[in-house]
Amino acid sequence: MLCHSGSLPFVWEKNRLTNQTDIYIIFSVALRGIGMLIDIKNLFEAPDLTIPVEGEIDLAGVEIWGQKVFGAPVRIRGSLRNRAGVVSLQYSAEVPLEYECDRCRKKTEKRVGYSFEHLLARELSGGNENDEFLVVPDGMLNMDELVMTDVTLELPFRFLCKEDCKGLCPICGADLNETECGCQREQTDPRLAKLKELLDS
Repeated sequence: MLCHSGSLPFVWEKNRLTNQTDIYIIFSVALRGIGMLIDIKNLFEAPDLTIPVEGEIDLAGVEIWGQKVFGAPVRIRGSLRNRAGVVSLQYSAEVPLEYECDRCRKKTEKRVGYSFEHLLARELSGGNENDEFLVVPDGMLNMDELVMTDVTLELPFRFLCKEDCKGLCPICGADLNETECGCQREQTDPRLAKLKELLDS
């Protein structure tokens, strides 16, 4: 059950191994300056336990390809689970974007959604690296960092108002999505212009 105590929500869960009630800290904004920090130490020792994860991640200060594109906090919802000793995180992210189209410079707003899944481990045997696992050695999962990484890796290399955006005329600057300016946009290499004159003569 998700509970709130001032600015510090937490989760009460009954540990089936010890029959004790464990408290899992979910938020610690005022005390730590971190948007979402989850204590999952006990989760690794509690088979069949599920912890709900829900909240907002503020990525307003993150710059992507020269733009700050996150117009509002990213809304996430999911759960942490221990299934037969395998700990996993599954969550979805609703991402509000505000940006300037890279082709026509039009201000654009849109919402996109992504889903993510991670396997978690306190450590890996032999100290070997394994991209399939997210290692959380101190048992504290920083969702701010994880969501920032997950979401930014999903974003496109170019931010467009629409997939078939025609952009701006390189000569007069008109928005070609709205008008056909009539400019002669075929550019001839000046080094080839002289050759063309000779061939035409």
